[in-house]
Amino acid sequence: QVHLVESGGGLVQAGGSLRLSCAASGRTFSSYAMGWFRQAPGKEREFVAAISWLGTNKYYADSVKGRFTISRDNAKNTVFLQMNSLKPEDTAVYLCAADRNTGVPSTSSDYDYWGQGTQVTVSS
Repeated sequence: QVHLVESGGGLVQAGGSLRLSCAASGRTFSSYAMGWFRQAPGKEREFVAAISWLGTNKYYADSVKGRFTISRDNAKNTVFLQMNSLKPEDTAVYLCAADRNTGVPSTSSDYDYWGQGTQVTVSS
């Protein structure tokens, strides 16, 4: 069992930056692939980024490539999402997720555990 808690969301102007964190409980955090998804009102959940259990493989949605960076600190049971050059269309609830399998999955159904999410609002 893995319990995930996101933090770091907030209100930022377009062009600004935010760093999201996802703290995980459990001693097996380092064996999970981790992902970030987002969901805007009235829209489906959307993949943002994923990182393999060792952090050697990363995968990004085209919409955030070059602006967002996913990383993890297995010693601190935490995964991060650094978001730069934010746009109003990045506004959403951002959720982190954990997958017991290897790789960098980009489909929400691949993930086993989810956090509650943190709100990110980008003003124009």
